[in-house]
Amino acid sequence: MADNYLEKRMEDYRNQQPAKKRVATLARLLKANRSYRGYDTKFEVRPDQLQRIMEVATLCPSARNQQVLRFRPVLKMEAAKVLQHIRLGGALPELNLPFEGTEPNAFIIICSTVLDSHYVSVDLGIVAQSMLLQATEIGLGGICIGAFDHAAIKEALALPYEPLLVLAIGRPNERIEIVECREGDSLTYYREGGVHYVPKININDLILK
Repeated sequence: MADNYLEKRMEDYRNQQPAKKRVATLARLLKANRSYRGYDTKFEVRPDQLQRIMEVATLCPSARNQQVLRFRPVLKMEAAKVLQHIRLGGALPELNLPFEGTEPNAFIIICSTVLDSHYVSVDLGIVAQSMLLQATEIGLGGICIGAFDHAAIKEALALPYEPLLVLAIGRPNERIEIVECREGDSLTYYREGGVHYVPKININDLILK
């Protein structure tokens, strides 16, 4: 009887313990941070969410600490001004991505106060990746878009500086899987059964011997 009593008390104790929160480790964030081309259009990204994503730029390193990047948030009311001038899924032109009804409705346009250069490109890569990781941490996702009409977006949004990169932000609505491959294999992403597959070279082939 004593054994049953103690067992029951221990079970009650375990049931009262709060569930352990899954830690957002860097590895988990990196794995979840994929280049999403389809989004839940019923979900509207809020201004505070874009603000939180852009704020990581204030924590990022900057070449020579010049801090030349500037950011233009674009919410749903202005999304059409950007959407018509971007191209997604260059390796899958036959799909005309994004599919109708899965378009992103929020963006961050990254500009530079100086002409693009090696140092600006370094800053751009660091900030863009950091912003997408922040988006992932708060339950959203995104994609870096380099294929866009620079002049048209600059005019449509009355940007004072040249746009370098467009980040689409939203709640992802597609499944993306990483596929390990060897150096020399095709690195072209592809889709099968509604799943988007992305080949990534394994670490042994990336390390120089």
